[in-house]
Amino acid sequence: MADGKKALVTGGAGFIGSHMVDRLLELDYKVVVMDDLSTGKIKNLNSGAVFHHTDITKRPMMEIIQREQPDLVFHMAAQTSVTASTKNPIDDTNANVVGTLRVLEASRRVGVEKIIYSCTGGALYGDPDTIPCTDDAPIRPVSPYGMSKWIAEQYMDFYYRQYRLNYTSLRYGNVYGPRQDPHGEAGVVAIFSRSMLEGQQPSIYGDGTQERDFVSVFDVVDANLEAIDRGDGLCMNIATGEATSINRIFDILRNITGYKWEALHAPQRAGEVYKIALDWSRAALELDWAPKISLEEGLQRTVDHFRESMNSSGGVPTAG
Repeated sequence: MADGKKALVTGGAGFIGSHMVDRLLELDYKVVVMDDLSTGKIKNLNSGAVFHHTDITKRPMMEIIQREQPDLVFHMAAQTSVTASTKNPIDDTNANVVGTLRVLEASRRVGVEKIIYSCTGGALYGDPDTIPCTDDAPIRPVSPYGMSKWIAEQYMDFYYRQYRLNYTSLRYGNVYGPRQDPHGEAGVVAIFSRSMLEGQQPSIYGDGTQERDFVSVFDVVDANLEAIDRGDGLCMNIATGEATSINRIFDILRNITGYKWEALHAPQRAGEVYKIALDWSRAALELDWAPKISLEEGLQRTVDHFRESMNSSGGVPTAG
């Protein structure tokens, strides 16, 4: 139980963060959200949480943490676009490194018990020698995004060793599920789902044989909850260990939605990993965590979400 504890979720109006907020409130935590709404959405915000519209890279966020005095911090705010990081690595580093450093410094000053950091797996390891790659695989980012997330993780470890500010870093596979942005670049499941329901032709970058480790947002939230009391000072993969091609994702979603057409193909994007899957055995050992939601079930739940949101907003799907 929460025991009256207060949790801060940075990026709490975003895709993963908003699901985190919902679960924490269900568990009777007092929840504070910090989000600049650059990618997060007001409609994702749970009215049970206290909301601060602020940017983690700016000084006012430190004053908010001082005032709110959270016991736990789930640091989920980030610049997550690989393409944007390649075009503007300075902005990417400002959001992911400087922003994280502000969160760490403010948390240290108010005596936060623990920070649970949302990191990345695929962008961190690059193209690994063995698949699924372990938590101890060499760190070889192939984009500024992967680099900035890794540097931020190193700061987590520094604050743990230097100031005893406790942390666990969770390195996610490709997280998907309800509320993922269908207009961004990272959410291929959301993009395909929305396009198919609208009768549009989604584009696959490259030939579609590239493979990712797709993990449900609900399993990711479970991992964050398990990390509250476990996994101190550790970094670990949160994934399924299964590599699934983009073409397979397209085919499963086509069956779910009743979509009739083929995909369009566009040139492959710079900075993207070709094939990745993550070994999650450390999370099993340290967090007693395992992925529970199958790919088919997770994709069905995602399509159902988009279908419902389109119907409620008056956008009647033309397929499915």
